[in-house]
This record gives sequence, C-alpha cells and structure tokens, in this order.
Amino acid sequence: MDLFSSLPDDLLCHILSFLSTKEAALTSVLSKRWRYLIAFVPYLEFDDSVFLQSGEGKREKEGILQSFMDFVDRVLALQGDSPIVKFSLKCKTGVDSDHVDRWICNVLARGVSDLDLFIDFRDLYCLPHEVGVSRTLIELRVGSDSDLYWWQKDLCLPMLKTLVLDSCGLCTGQFQILLLACPALEELDMTNTRWRDSNVTVSSPILKELTIDLHGCHRLVNLKSLSFDAPSLVYFYYCDSLAEDYPQVNLKNLVEAQIHLLLTQGQIEQARALNNEMLVDDVFPGLGNAWKLITGLKNVQQLYLSPDTLEVLSRCCEAMPVFNNLKLLSIWSDMNRGWQAMPVLLRNCPHLETLIIEGLLHYVTDKCGDVCDCISRGHKVHPLTSCPVKKLQIYEFRGTIRELEMIKHFLEVFPCLKEMEIYAHENFPTLFKDPKMVERVGKMMNFYNKLSSCSVQLLVRGPL
Repeated sequence: MDLFSSLPDDLLCHILSFLSTKEAALTSVLSKRWRYLIAFVPYLEFDDSVFLQSGEGKREKEGILQSFMDFVDRVLALQGDSPIVKFSLKCKTGVDSDHVDRWICNVLARGVSDLDLFIDFRDLYCLPHEVGVSRTLIELRVGSDSDLYWWQKDLCLPMLKTLVLDSCGLCTGQFQILLLACPALEELDMTNTRWRDSNVTVSSPILKELTIDLHGCHRLVNLKSLSFDAPSLVYFYYCDSLAEDYPQVNLKNLVEAQIHLLLTQGQIEQARALNNEMLVDDVFPGLGNAWKLITGLKNVQQLYLSPDTLEVLSRCCEAMPVFNNLKLLSIWSDMNRGWQAMPVLLRNCPHLETLIIEGLLHYVTDKCGDVCDCISRGHKVHPLTSCPVKKLQIYEFRGTIRELEMIKHFLEVFPCLKEMEIYAHENFPTLFKDPKMVERVGKMMNFYNKLSSCSVQLLVRGPL
C-alpha cells in the first residue's frame, strides 16, 4: 500500500488544495477513490492561461475557451453545495461574462471567505451585486478594470478584513461609503485605482495596513486634499502625485512608512527656485503643505523616502518634525534629484541606528550641507557629529572617485558609526571591469578601515 492510500480523505483534499484546480482534477484518473475527491476540495483556482497553456493565437482557436468554461462548470456542479474557503479566478477577453457572474454567485452562496478575481475583459466588467453584500467574505481581491461604480447602493461587507483593488474605478463619494461598509477592515491596498473625488479622507479606527500606489495610473481628477485618520495604522505605502493639501494626518502608531511622492519636472524646478529665494509664479500649493504629511509621520520607526520625496522635503526644513522613534531611514537617490533636506532630516532623528542609501550619486547643490562633500566649503562646523547612526548601508556602488570621497566623508562626520556595508551589483554599471579600479578600490577600503574604528566592507554580488 502506498503512502497516500493510507491517508484520510480530508487530508488528501487538503493536499489537493495546494495544486491548481486543473492539476487536482487530473488526479481523478488515479483510482476510484480519487475520482470524486475534487468535489470536496475547499480551495479552487481557475486560470484560463494555465488551463489553455496559451501560446500566441491559441486563445482565438474555436472551442478552446468554451472548453475552459465547461471545465469550470463541471467542477462547480460536482461540488454541489459543499463549503468552500477560497475561490480564485483569472480570465481574459473571450470568456463569457454571464458564466463569470454565475461562478462568482455560486461560491458566494456557498460561504466563500477568500475571493480573488482578476478579470481582464476588453469591455468594462461589472461585478455581480452579491459581491458587495457578502456576509462571509474576509479577503477580497479585485483586479484589472473592474467597474465598482454601482457599489454605493447597499454596500455591506461586515466580515471583510483585507481588500485589494487593482486598476478598479470608484465614483465620487464612493470611497467613504466603502470604508463605512467595511467596519472590520484591517488591510486596504489600492493600486492604480481611479477615483473621481478631489477631496479624500482615509478614516478608520482599526485599519492596520494601507497601500496607495497610483504610479502609472492616469488620474481622473487632481487631489485638492488628502487626509488620514487611522490611529491604528502600522504600515503605510504611499506612491502618488503630491496633493494640494494634507489637512489631517493622524498616524500616531505607525511602524513603517514608504513615501514615494511623484513630482513633475516643473514642480521640482519650482521647489528649487523657492529654496534659492527666487520669485515664482503660480506655485503648486502642495509644495507649501507637504510638511503636514511629514509631520504626521513623526512617530514612525522605519522610514523609506524616494528621490522626489527628498526634493519635497527641502521645502519642509523649517517645519521638519523630530522623529524620536525612528530607528531606520532609507534614502533612494537619483542623479537628477538633490539631497537638500538631508542635513535637517538627519539632525532630527536623535535615535537613528541604521541609514540606508541606495545610490550615492545625486544632484549637487550648495544646500546638501555636511551630508555630502560634493562642494568644497573650506573650514566648517559639522553639525552631524551628533547623529547617532551606527550602521550605514550603501547600495548601487559604482566605484567612482566621487563615491569614494563621500564614503571617506561619512566616516568623518558620523562619529558613532560602527559598521559600513557597501554593495556593488553584478548587473549594475560599475567601473570594476578595470583591474586598476579594482586595485584602487581595494586600497581605499583598507585605508578606510585604518582611518576609523568603523568596519568597512565591500560586498559584491556576483563575479566582478
């Protein structure tokens, strides 16, 4: 007797749940005992691309998509009214929308708690009304141009804890209705979600994780105001264009925040002109109000900032909060974006332990202060000598002279530094193909280790 034959049916069904439904169905040919086990598998996953193993043009072959729809129909019919935990459906244009509606309503009627839908139709698809009034859904993921405009009528999802909206549409005022209709919501992920509101408030006393990622999304309206009243939030990912105002930012229990503000080149030039005390016409209001967003993050423990966000922070130096809880700060650099905000930012992190810099090369200005040594300033006081950072990680190291000089500068201005890790990547453009450069960098690393008590390591991922 083989090992599987000795296992009870419920355990076999659990094992089958780790397979795609197509693979699980294929086990029915093994023996009479396996023939009907698919009827009791509580996790169903249907993906027409996997089912069809589609190559170029295969979707258009007559009967192929019909066979996929027939397969889903047979499995659901075989299961009857048996309970179901998770239902995942991924399908594209060519699958009949009436079939999709019927499948979704079938699993909702059977008490599904985890619903994952990625429906990529050429025409806008409207989810069945039953999705918005389910009393069993705990996790709901909706992706690819699904229309949610009608959800405001009687939306009620009392058990829902996780909601992921990817490339969906929301009408005016619907976002507020959505939050009120989900009183148990703890995780909200909005990726490329189109909303028509110009004033948005994210308000929830129990929300713990929030992702707003509108990078690459064509916005229907520009946000005049964006407020956050989420005192229980511990994780915040925010990637969007700068709103005109942030009237309320209540995120007092935040642990990790990743802020990726997206600015136009015109807004960048405005910020730099204002920093240089030049007169600027039609200044974008968000540049003067971004400090409200940053102030609301003052209790965060781990903070990740993009290059555009650093440029925005240059307009917040006078109002920069003190980040008393911040232990880890990560900065992503860009050759066309400056570090003007870095001196004040580092001085306002009195308990910072780890600093991560992804790329040392940046846009040079005379306002980088003592964070970098790109511009010679002669004799000067180093206000960063009070910075308590103990560990510095540098990524995307290319081996340039400018980078080597900056590393030496860091060793001089960070007196508490105990460990410095410098990462060069195999697939990233470097000068390490030149043997002379390799030798020079090696000598500099030895020199750095003698220069201070800090341990300096060059870590190369892959062969040089």
